[in-house]
Amino acid sequence: MFFPRMLASAALASVSLAGSVAFPALCDKFDAAVSSSSFVKCGVAPERWSEYEEPQPGAIITVGKEDDVAKIVQVANAFKVEYLVQSGATGWADTFTLGRTGIIIDVSQLKSISFNKDKTQVTFQSGVLIEDLVGAAYNNDARVATGTCNCVSVLGAGLGGGVGRGTGMYGLGSDQLLKVNLVDANGKKVTVTPTSNPDLWWALNGAGPNFGIVTSVVYKSYPMPQDQNTAWTGLLPYDSSKLEQVIAAIDKLDFEPEMQLDFYFTQGQLAVLPFYLGSEEQGRKKFASILDIGPLADDTAVIPFNTWNAAGDMFCARGGRKPAYTANMQTLDPTAWRNAWNDYLSFYQTYPEANQTTILTECYSTAKNLEIGGAKSAYPWRDIKCYAIVIPWYTSPSLDVQANDFAKRLRHLWYNSSGTSASSYVNFAHGDEPLSNIYGGSLAKLQRLKKQYDPKGKFNEWFPLS
Repeated sequence: MFFPRMLASAALASVSLAGSVAFPALCDKFDAAVSSSSFVKCGVAPERWSEYEEPQPGAIITVGKEDDVAKIVQVANAFKVEYLVQSGATGWADTFTLGRTGIIIDVSQLKSISFNKDKTQVTFQSGVLIEDLVGAAYNNDARVATGTCNCVSVLGAGLGGGVGRGTGMYGLGSDQLLKVNLVDANGKKVTVTPTSNPDLWWALNGAGPNFGIVTSVVYKSYPMPQDQNTAWTGLLPYDSSKLEQVIAAIDKLDFEPEMQLDFYFTQGQLAVLPFYLGSEEQGRKKFASILDIGPLADDTAVIPFNTWNAAGDMFCARGGRKPAYTANMQTLDPTAWRNAWNDYLSFYQTYPEANQTTILTECYSTAKNLEIGGAKSAYPWRDIKCYAIVIPWYTSPSLDVQANDFAKRLRHLWYNSSGTSASSYVNFAHGDEPLSNIYGGSLAKLQRLKKQYDPKGKFNEWFPLS
């Protein structure tokens, strides 16, 4: 992300909407509609995790009260203003088309979190980040299933599926939803449950940003005393000469529900992060094939729930250009990954400003996902074992061509060695993929429902279906 930059007032004054009201006059319209808890910033560029292909709106409206979201949408519709919701602002897709005649609805201040008495449910608002919900759950003797990156919005990830440390035990983030409160394309507040509207519920669970602005949800929670809410995990760095051995061992692992693993190419090094929801003794047994290869160091330990995602905090650094690309993987081919390493190392060494470029692969147990099935969820990739992503990370736009070419080569390499048809997890995808690569077998039904629930394409910024 970057610090807000003020746009020239003269430029703003020239931007009109549908031949009627222009910015900054429109900011006054929004300001009059919302409560005193919300505030409008006219002519301010948004803060985002990546500056690559970022939206450039005419205004940002920071929402302080949940009910204000509906009011904002109603005003936007009346004046034909396009809008984009921002919470964690970590989405990097190049599907954003929002320009100076549009607004960002910033829900990052909607942070309410409350647990029921027996800790089996938690209600929270759309501005809650993963670190917020994890911390609240830990302090309430509970566990929740979220993504693995602390600075990401729980719902930003969860409405696209949401894989994480608890996926093997509890399912996807979208599988945790019990009730959704949203604002629809007409600016109407709607509560959706699996029984109240099964079709819309199905669509929200995997393609949510196309069907409304979710303002709060009721989510599953799992009672867990703090002293038992632990897991064995930590970094295992390896000499790159052992890359083929490491990849082959990961490929052969039978991921049980308690198991998860990440591996990285970062700072010119190879590192593995095993995760076991249990004791160190059992964790070492389950990942013995990885440990037996002989890491350069062993930083594993049993750690509490509220620190499980700490290893990923390096990815939360804001600013820079990060045009990421991804592929779903059923198999990991050692030869292909050696080629990926060589290409990565060449890019990393050739362009010093891109020295934070990272390749991350996350691998999961699929048993719970398959058990839950897709009847109530549009998420199409429940059988995928691993998700690979390359994140070129640099500062100068002059490197865009080289960075994109490099990342596209890796995605092509992965697609061809993935052991499955070409596909990409929406939360990791770039935006140039065919929609069938993103939504899989759910695409036709999703497009049909899109025409029903959002016929005018109000929600068309995040891998749009129309």
